[in-house]
Amino acid sequence: MKLRIILSAIALFGFGLVAQAQDNIKIGYTNVEALMSLMPEMEQIDADIKDYGMQLQTNIQTKTQNFQREVQSYQQAAQTMTEDARAAKEKELQQLQQEVQKYEQDAQTSYQRKLSELLEPVQNKVFNAINSVAAEHNYSHIFSETAGQAPVLLYTKEADKFTELVAEELGMIFQNLCLKILNCQQELQEITKKTKKS
Repeated sequence: MKLRIILSAIALFGFGLVAQAQDNIKIGYTNVEALMSLMPEMEQIDADIKDYGMQLQTNIQTKTQNFQREVQSYQQAAQTMTEDARAAKEKELQQLQQEVQKYEQDAQTSYQRKLSELLEPVQNKVFNAINSVAAEHNYSHIFSETAGQAPVLLYTKEADKFTELVAEELGMIFQNLCLKILNCQQELQEITKKTKKS
């Protein structure tokens, strides 16, 4: 009978801890992309990035057309050219082709950089709003929903010390590893001394 009372008390205590832990956890999900799409600034950003993309595309088309004209000109004149002139022209065409390809790659990078630059203020505004609402409504964690991807943690209370706990664990592992290396070095020195004496 006494054992039953003790087990019942332990069970009630355990349930109480679980219930208390659950009271402190409030998780929310949001879709950052959907929130950003609702922002009034997005219309201007869409227009700006489309204009920028069109400028880049126009430049790529111009460079490609110039390259194609050079190729056609070469093909028409190739039979009348000396072998040295043909080799020089082919080398020039290869260099032009590489320049066009490099410009296309640079244009893609430039487009992505410009898009990021335009979106950054809107992203900051959305993330600040998420943090504000999460703190105001006592959420412990906020995750971002993204179709086809794992959720991304956007917010956690400052009281969440999980990262510090993991860092401590890693520190201890690192310290233990250092001690093992130090011990191995000492053993190696002793073996080296013994070998020199022999």
